[in-house]
Amino acid sequence: MEPERPVHKKRIAVLASGRGSNFQAVVDAIAAGEIPAICVGLITDNPRAYAIQRAEDAGIPAVVVDYARFPSKAAYEEALLVAMRSCRADLFVLAGYMRILGAGIVHEFSGRMMNIHPALLPAFTGLHAQRQAVECGVKVSGCTVHLVDEGMDTGPIVVQRCVPVLPDDDESALADRILVEEHKALPLAVKLFCEERLEVDGRRVWVR
Repeated sequence: MEPERPVHKKRIAVLASGRGSNFQAVVDAIAAGEIPAICVGLITDNPRAYAIQRAEDAGIPAVVVDYARFPSKAAYEEALLVAMRSCRADLFVLAGYMRILGAGIVHEFSGRMMNIHPALLPAFTGLHAQRQAVECGVKVSGCTVHLVDEGMDTGPIVVQRCVPVLPDDDESALADRILVEEHKALPLAVKLFCEERLEVDGRRVWVR
């Protein structure tokens, strides 16, 4: 019987701007042995992000690249690129990171960045996706994990999960229900990447 080959653990880094609950979901899945990876860093544009506390609690280095301290987006992204390169990550996970990345960063890490979005893309891109869903009267919404390209929430789709939109839903109620599914979808997508089970064919992503 052939001995099992050791699993090579990928290096992942997370970009977040706020509470970091999706960051926590990924960290918890790694700690539980569900994802063959090591989280090597958190990068945030917000010095008041609660995600920083989550990183400290987990013993994960946190780097703050405070957007407000830079004179332009170009200057900010130059510093962000330095921080990202220093992580030497195999995968960057955008988990509630509230800025659109410039072309230079997207090109450098092409195929190595994932984003979680609270809608069933390609519907309801951008901000307030849950509000858009409620106002449009859709019956089903959910979340999408996609690879990052130069557009706004336009990259190839990796994982989607659905929730019903209930008659009395407002933006907050729908957001809470979708967030539960985000905490399942993002760790799954990261797991599939780290197990090298994703195959990208143009706009389509196949799971092997």
